[in-house]
Amino acid sequence: MDSATLATRFSSYFGRLSSNNKNPNPSSLLLLCIKEKKDKKYSFKSLKSSNPSSSSVVTETSLGISTSGEDNGGCGVVSSKFKRLVNEFETITEPIDKVKRILHYANLLPRFEDSDRVIENRVMGCTAQVWLVTKMDEYGKMRFYADSDSEITKGFCSCLIMLLDGALPEEVLKLTTQDLFALNVGLLPSKSQSRVNTWHNVFISMQKKTKSLVAEKQGKPPLEPFPSLVITADDIQPKGSYAESQAKFLFPDELKVTELVNVLKKKKIGVVAHFYMDPEVQGILTTAQQQWPHIHISDSLVMADMAVKMAKDGCQYITVLGVDFMSENVRAILDQAGFEKVGVYRMSDERIGCSLADAAASPTYTSYLEAASRSLPSLHVVYINTSLETKARAHELVPTITCTSSNVVNTILQAFAQVPDLNIWYGPDSYMGANIAELFQQMANMTNEEIALVHAKHDRESIRSLLPRLHYYQDGACIVHDIFGNEVVKRIQELYADAYLTAHFEVPGEMFALAMEAKRRGMGVVGSTQNILDFIKHRVQEALDRNLDEHLQFVLGTETGMVTSIVAAVRKLLGSVISTSDRAKINVEIIFPVCSDSVSRTSENASDGQHSADLNGVTKLSVIPGVATGEGCSIHGGCASCPYMKMNTLNSLLRVCQHLPNEKSIISSYEAGRFDSHTPLGNSVADVGCEPILHMRDFQATGKLPGKLVDHILDAASNKR
Repeated sequence: MDSATLATRFSSYFGRLSSNNKNPNPSSLLLLCIKEKKDKKYSFKSLKSSNPSSSSVVTETSLGISTSGEDNGGCGVVSSKFKRLVNEFETITEPIDKVKRILHYANLLPRFEDSDRVIENRVMGCTAQVWLVTKMDEYGKMRFYADSDSEITKGFCSCLIMLLDGALPEEVLKLTTQDLFALNVGLLPSKSQSRVNTWHNVFISMQKKTKSLVAEKQGKPPLEPFPSLVITADDIQPKGSYAESQAKFLFPDELKVTELVNVLKKKKIGVVAHFYMDPEVQGILTTAQQQWPHIHISDSLVMADMAVKMAKDGCQYITVLGVDFMSENVRAILDQAGFEKVGVYRMSDERIGCSLADAAASPTYTSYLEAASRSLPSLHVVYINTSLETKARAHELVPTITCTSSNVVNTILQAFAQVPDLNIWYGPDSYMGANIAELFQQMANMTNEEIALVHAKHDRESIRSLLPRLHYYQDGACIVHDIFGNEVVKRIQELYADAYLTAHFEVPGEMFALAMEAKRRGMGVVGSTQNILDFIKHRVQEALDRNLDEHLQFVLGTETGMVTSIVAAVRKLLGSVISTSDRAKINVEIIFPVCSDSVSRTSENASDGQHSADLNGVTKLSVIPGVATGEGCSIHGGCASCPYMKMNTLNSLLRVCQHLPNEKSIISSYEAGRFDSHTPLGNSVADVGCEPILHMRDFQATGKLPGKLVDHILDAASNKR
């Protein structure tokens, strides 16, 4: 076949896909790219190649032209097809005409086998049902088959298949998600998010399945998945030894639950616990909540609020399961609310530390604040995960307001909007500070309309002007979230690119960027532990409302202790629906990312059957041990499990409760005492340390910095002058 004939068939192929298109004849594009012909193999220069001199090979088969014989060449027409498709939609200005063109493509989608419409072939994250089958043919080319119950979605699938069907794996993998932004055809503004999701999610599934088939062909072992829990309405299925260790406490011993409930009721004890508790404790507490209402599991912000509520309801003691700054906050807030007689108890006679709280108590942090005090007007935005003493000392150096991972962005933006020429000094979490700075850098390139959705008082000019006045501490990190770095992110990209991604604001930049990209598509969340829980619940409820068989995967980008609350919330949702024969089956999989430091290595000749070789040939146990085992995990990271939080044991809780009231002073060292110390200026640490917390509560109630704090900022600047 000569080049002219091939060009004619190429033109016919594209013409069949996009009739009445006003773009140049595709045959002319083809003729410009033809370099040589040899044994039914044709070489084309890629129109979008990063190297102008590079070329690749395409066969008639890859153009949808019937041929026979072996084909071991590559194909270079993907970029040409892509460019032409982008140009095609750019020339269509009216939304209704774009709809018609997409529906035209939908009609050209090849027939999809009914037997392939199974949950295993479903594409996650799409509002409509989408099925995708990926195969590799005898010539090493990728073959894609797709279908959807939405005609618009079928049109998108048809476009993607037109681009990638018949391409070599490397060309499928070369196309990026950024490229797909050009194919956001903007059909209807209200539907634009779901449209972007469709392009992206189907494409990501194509790439993920391509990688899997390539690895299989090359004889490489599949990547070992992270441990996970699969939740259904009737069961919980752990995958991996670490997941098994988490799951075994989800259905606690009823005798232990009864023992705890009896003592709590008898002595009127309230319990506030952080999401990151040990799974055994959380399992007991979650079940005990059904019998004793004064048990609450939440993030650190809500713990003190719930303690006040429990005191109002008659609780005489509050037990705090968390790190020391949490019990300090509970004690101080109860005192502020007039409940000085309510006892507050922690769970250890030793210090229960926190790497972030320790960072903020260092001389380096004091130097950081001293620099802030010389650059006025300044506001110190301090993460709530710090000690009361840190808050007090800071507040006397620089006007200070506390924040949480869920309100830090709004706090900073409101402060910049409310106080002219303000400098903001955030600390102590360096990852969160860097993530906030990156977020604002991205906002600086958004439209004014998009920025207004984040904060009504800002536009592109104001965001750009504030960037030089935002500072963050450079030497503080949470030892749990520190594991979510490059290694873990690469595994997530390889194995779970099509899953829902959740990330705490404290994670390193790699994980933050990945989750933010997912968030833009409605496939992720970045925020506090409560934000993560709410996101998962919302997505599960959406699946229930659709009433379609689904397998939802969520990557848990925070401490694994959250899983107990997640399981309880998900099972409550799944159980709220009456089970009938026509009711959809929904599985929810919670995935625990783990870095290699948390996996115990063993020798090649181990015989317990619990090890497997990774891609580097390192033999490793499938067991991912917790801190209690003394293996793998430590205060330096490994699995996402905080060793300090795990000091809050069930035995400690029972011991404290059983010895209340503390008449014999047996548990005096467990009591969260009041600060009787003073600041460098001679003021009460308890009084001054509570002010930044109260400022935050005012901000949450009104959406503005309280007048007292603004006056403090302006007075400090005026006095300095």
